[in-house]
Amino acid sequence: MPDKFSRTKRFAYSALTTALYQVALFLAGFITPKVMLVYYSSEINGLVTSITQFITYFNLVEAGLSGAAVYALYKPLAEKNFQEISAVVASAKKFYFQAGYVFLALIATLAIAYPLFLESQTLSSLDIALLALVLGVNSVLEFFTLAKYRALLSADQKTYIISLASIVHVVLNTVIIYVLARFNVDVVTLRAVALISIFARTFLLMLYVKKRYPLLDYKAAPKPNALEKRWDAMYMQVLGAIHSGASIVILTVVVRDLLLVSVFSVYNMIITGLHGIMGIFSSGLSAGFGDVIVRNEKAVLQKSYQEFELGYLSLMTVVYAVAMVTIMPFIKIYTEGITDAEYYAPVVGALIVVNGFFFNLKSPQSMILIAAGLYKESRVQTTIQGALMVVLGCILGYFYKIEGVLLTCIISNLYRDVDLLFFIPKRVTQLPITNTLKRWGWAAVNFIAIIGLCAVIPATVAGYLEWALYACLVTAVATAIVAANAAIFDRQCFLGLARRVKAMIKK
Repeated sequence: MPDKFSRTKRFAYSALTTALYQVALFLAGFITPKVMLVYYSSEINGLVTSITQFITYFNLVEAGLSGAAVYALYKPLAEKNFQEISAVVASAKKFYFQAGYVFLALIATLAIAYPLFLESQTLSSLDIALLALVLGVNSVLEFFTLAKYRALLSADQKTYIISLASIVHVVLNTVIIYVLARFNVDVVTLRAVALISIFARTFLLMLYVKKRYPLLDYKAAPKPNALEKRWDAMYMQVLGAIHSGASIVILTVVVRDLLLVSVFSVYNMIITGLHGIMGIFSSGLSAGFGDVIVRNEKAVLQKSYQEFELGYLSLMTVVYAVAMVTIMPFIKIYTEGITDAEYYAPVVGALIVVNGFFFNLKSPQSMILIAAGLYKESRVQTTIQGALMVVLGCILGYFYKIEGVLLTCIISNLYRDVDLLFFIPKRVTQLPITNTLKRWGWAAVNFIAIIGLCAVIPATVAGYLEWALYACLVTAVATAIVAANAAIFDRQCFLGLARRVKAMIKK
């Protein structure tokens, strides 16, 4: 039976490898769009972003499978029941294959319909169709090869293995794109060759799973009702994807402007990177908390959750306060020399950071919701959030473009924050709501204080090095403010978190 130290050790592995993965992803996230902008155009960058978002929506044909499979594997993995594990994995494999064929049909439909809906000044209709097919192949490989490995490793708290294989994928993919762009290879061929990186990741995971789980039988008879939570998880995942991807779709379908899509993608690239940083400290934790919940270790759950919430909210405050202070100097440097679209938009920068702050405010509760498998129980609230994003987003997006879409995101995230504030303590943790409410209050106070204090620090940023030094200075100030407040006003949790981090470092 894993004690808290073995869970902490697994979290340490996950945090370290996820950190390395996010660094790779962060750098690739800046390099790849820049390559698209410099060697191709803002329009092609917007086109790739738009097509990718539609493909992301098509991935919803497997929605719920991963979450349901991971949840179904918690108990047999804890009991080391490989017969049961094999049955669940076989069930997941069967459903992934079925979903993969549906996904293929959707990609083919997109390739035919997209060129009819939106014209490009730089690519022919045939090129757009081929680009859609090539970008779709990436996800096709996920369905037929990678997905079953990912579910098993996630449930067994071995997300660090997925992270290591993904680092290989990201680095190889970025190198291929950069090198081929330098040789002026057309964008369709470039994306096709980059698929090599997907095969590399799948091969590495396949080798590890075969060695680590020799008793696993992929040909076992699927277990009836093994993934009974799939449809509830699917519903939540579908609405979550609608919420997260609605911005790009609204700008494509309602506003119908690929240049605005490109502008949004540059700002969103930064926030995606910040989400990745935050993901370092929550990656793999849902499986760990799921194990605690399955074992009904209430005291461990409450103590661990409060320490995690304090740590996560403290880090989030630092990350987004620094982002608010440094985002526009970075945008100015990043888009220097690119004149086919207006990228310098301080209002967009401020709104997208505020939205990121409110999006992450609920992350500790969201993680517990997934760990407890409460998909069906939160269906109504998730529906309201999705409806807010779509309906209000179309209205405000039509009149106010990017600013209207981002304002909608903020409103919908605020709604979900408040909902989960009451939902999780009542259904899972049985902790006082005031605990979280106080931490939220201090997060907001710290966020505003950091921005106000750093506003007086002169920022003479002319290049990436100067920007990095300035960002480090702002980060030091922000960390000092947040750590001091946590030590004073949430001392018991702060000391518990410090002991946990110390134990993790020793491990």
